[in-house]
Amino acid sequence: MSMNELRGRSLFRWAWRQLTSMRTALMLLLLLGIASIPGSLFPQRSQNPMKVAAYFAKNPTLATWLDRIKIFDVYSSPWFSAIYLLLFISLIGCVLPRTIEHVKALGAKPPLTPKFLDRMEFPSTLEVDKELALDNAEQWLRSKHFRVRREAGSISAEKGYSRESGNLLFHLSLILILVGVGIGSLFGMKGEAIVSVGDRFINTPTSYDSLGFGKFQSENSLTSFSLIVTDFKAKYDLKTNAPSDYKLSVLAANPIGSKEIARTIKVNSPLTYGNTKIYLQANGYSPMVTIRDKSGKIAFQGATVFLPQDGNLTSTGAIKLPDMNPQMGFVATFIPTYDRNSKRGAFSTYPEVLDPRLLFSAWVGNLGLDSGQPQSVYRLNTTKMSRIALMQLQLHETYNFGEGSITFEGWKPWVNLQIVSDPGKFYSLYGAILAILGLLLSLFTRQRRIWVKVGEKVEIAGLAKNGTPGLEEELAALKKRLEGEK
Repeated sequence: MSMNELRGRSLFRWAWRQLTSMRTALMLLLLLGIASIPGSLFPQRSQNPMKVAAYFAKNPTLATWLDRIKIFDVYSSPWFSAIYLLLFISLIGCVLPRTIEHVKALGAKPPLTPKFLDRMEFPSTLEVDKELALDNAEQWLRSKHFRVRREAGSISAEKGYSRESGNLLFHLSLILILVGVGIGSLFGMKGEAIVSVGDRFINTPTSYDSLGFGKFQSENSLTSFSLIVTDFKAKYDLKTNAPSDYKLSVLAANPIGSKEIARTIKVNSPLTYGNTKIYLQANGYSPMVTIRDKSGKIAFQGATVFLPQDGNLTSTGAIKLPDMNPQMGFVATFIPTYDRNSKRGAFSTYPEVLDPRLLFSAWVGNLGLDSGQPQSVYRLNTTKMSRIALMQLQLHETYNFGEGSITFEGWKPWVNLQIVSDPGKFYSLYGAILAILGLLLSLFTRQRRIWVKVGEKVEIAGLAKNGTPGLEEELAALKKRLEGEK
């Protein structure tokens, strides 16, 4: 074997020892936490591509540089994946050999009695019957669940193996959690869709407002189901206005085209199909309007989703009419329970619809839909438009302006459905439970050894691993037991 091969092997062994040390694993775990921070501070393409586009529009130069280092795709970036994989390898290389050695040690006998017990902890010399001392000591130690090794003239006993078992279980559980996160990242999906009461949701990519897939998933992997939102009821506390209960009623078909079954979805009670869960995440209102052009022809009629701006569901949105000539748009605010003061202006005092109002401003000009830049359906780009009206409407009230009229017809509740498929979450859940159990075992188990030696006199001593308390009391109890047999 050449010197270069020897140097190469030595270098590899050194690198492997460094990588699989517990210190490296802790450093990588800390580094993984730090690396995930940008994913919380910056919008992610997999979660909200519209916010990413808005960030680019607001900070084009900075966004370009951030995109080069994958700040908008943190969890799928090469550097985040590298840290994740190194941590995974480090934990396996660190914990697996220790686990194998511990399993072997579980069936092994306690170590032999040291020659000089006076160098151990809390040594004592007893003047008791030598012939009965070992029998009595063995009987007492076994009653206290010690593993006993008896030799000629001595006893070696040990207990607390579950402390190391708990320590290893904790670290193995961390590996299981990482496996679960990895499976979810590779084989999972997450999407959101806003659906108004009376509308149908079909689980196809075009039905989502936002949709992200794992590395090994695609549009063809979506679970086949459809929903018709038949009713939504929300209850609120009359004193605090806080929600007390949400109940969504749907007609669900699984697979698509099969018989529809009435189902109920609540906040903590999702609808489940295999690994796919449908959660009720949020709610709001879709005001219904009828817009006519100069000739009285209907240009738009229906409900438009508005987004809540506060806990009382004061909601804002936009209505765009690109087919009118000239193009028109409306920036509007829906107020479920109307009130007004000089400081806040118009606002809602309660989340339920008790006294609704629709506040709007009408704009004419170029909506900018042909510019090639993505736009939010909830906002109106008025940079190339002129305002022609500013008005407030009550229910069934009509306002006529130069280009036509608008009538406030009513409203529909809408719900935000979060559809998630995460096949790795159970691994992460079980890993977290086992990690807690392992930590409890490690913290509350006392590992120690006790020796009894018969020579000219009877000697006892012990050793508490990791300085755990209680050894002195156990040795005192053993001493009392042996002296009681005089």
